Amino acid sequence: MRYSAEHKAQTREKLLRSSGAIAKQGGFANAGVDGLMQAIGLTGGAFYSHFASKNALFAAIVERELSHSLERLGEKAEGGRDKLQRCLDLYLSMAHVRQPDSGCAIPTLGAEIARADIAVREQAEHWLLQLQQAWAKVLEDDALAWAILAQCVGALLLARMLATPQRQEQVLQASRELLGDLLAEPPVAAV
Repeated sequence: MRYSAEHKAQTREKLLRSSGAIAKQGGFANAGVDGLMQAIGLTGGAFYSHFASKNALFAAIVERELSHSLERLGEKAEGGRDKLQRCLDLYLSMAHVRQPDSGCAIPTLGAEIARADIAVREQAEHWLLQLQQAWAKVLEDDALAWAILAQCVGALLLARMLATPQRQEQVLQASRELLGDLLAEPPVAAV
């Protein structure tokens, strides 16, 4: 029985969504094709009608997840520094610490992206650069946009590494305060 192109596209999207959540929760390298397919109710053999390889699935997950991060974080930044601050406060929250499967893929998949082939890293760079540029436009400072991006990812990753919620919150609070101070400062005019 042949499935329609629409059914195949829906199944592919379901696989991407489910695999992205699984990868962000436990790592992509640890997930097997059979397990990823079983999560959506299909057999491992059906995988290859959607992706040529597990690496191709990872590339698609990176593109999907980082494009969604851009939608959530980049568009919200366009409302100015106050809107960017509110966005960063949500990013640096205990809810985000506790729910890696529904949050940003950068802190959860960053190490795996760094070890991936050049095509995956270039794709990640493309989406991260778009996010950085959206923030740089609001901040009027390219370097500050990179620094804030790095601070957010690092703080979230560090908070997730810690065992105690109080310590996790201390890391997040310190980062929110630092970023609040940085966002409150007006851009320095060039001489």
